[in-house]
Amino acid sequence: MPQQRQGVLFALAAYTMWGIAPLYFFAMKAVPADEILMHRILWSFLLVLGLVLLQGQWGQIRQLLKQPKKLAILTVSALVIASNWLGFIWAISNERVIDASLGYYINPLLNVALGMLVLKERPGKLSLVAIAVAATGVVLQLIQYGSVPLLSLFLASTFACYGLLRKRIQLQAATGLLIETALLLPLAVGYWYLLDTPTSNLANNSTTINTLLLAAGVVTTLPLLAFSAAATRIPFYLLGMLQYIGPTFMLLMALLVFNEPFKAEQTVTFGCIWAALVLMSIDAVLTAKRKRRERKLAAQG
Repeated sequence: MPQQRQGVLFALAAYTMWGIAPLYFFAMKAVPADEILMHRILWSFLLVLGLVLLQGQWGQIRQLLKQPKKLAILTVSALVIASNWLGFIWAISNERVIDASLGYYINPLLNVALGMLVLKERPGKLSLVAIAVAATGVVLQLIQYGSVPLLSLFLASTFACYGLLRKRIQLQAATGLLIETALLLPLAVGYWYLLDTPTSNLANNSTTINTLLLAAGVVTTLPLLAFSAAATRIPFYLLGMLQYIGPTFMLLMALLVFNEPFKAEQTVTFGCIWAALVLMSIDAVLTAKRKRRERKLAAQG
């Protein structure tokens, strides 16, 4: 139980940090999204490199460098997560926090769908119904309003694909992130060299802007490490249900802090997504209970 309580606290910390991240990126609206992404890659690399060295994990890095198949997967995952970061930053900078929130509500449903299609997992019947309900919400928005939440779907799909790729290679959070940011680092440094914007020269920026830019590594790395710590301590279904904290924070901030309008078409889609998440949560709880009963019977037998 102490370990599970720790896991819940780590999960709450991770999802809360992800949920309030729009405040951080909104404070840097003056900096272009692609430039923020560049700083995110650079300072995350330096921070994670320090953590890996402090934790004595350099041997794992050397072993990983000898595995070209895993490096190829990490190259793809690095590009996928960079595109997700860029999409998220752009959404916040352009006051599309509600769309970002919807994307991360959709994400766990896409995880189930990808697990079924790619990993040949067998989700429960309620989870299958949940995916159908969520898809219905998107289709209804298309039919009724002639629009599709493309930004939300982009954020959801890139993060789901990233999770799938990382699941295939089973690496610790810090180790994998170090390789990913190292692969992106030459692109980031080269881009910074060519960049010519009012904020590209740190010497010309205010102390506040520079502090926020340097904090990009912490904003990126800290919630990921907390999530990794939670994943090793609590059941997967509980981790999945706590995941809704992040997009809920985003939605509340969009409405109460950023004063974004909640459009009619978003009402339709959000309603279907929330109904789908309730169904999937019920399915996860029932599955966990069934597995506990099976373990007890096996132990008694």
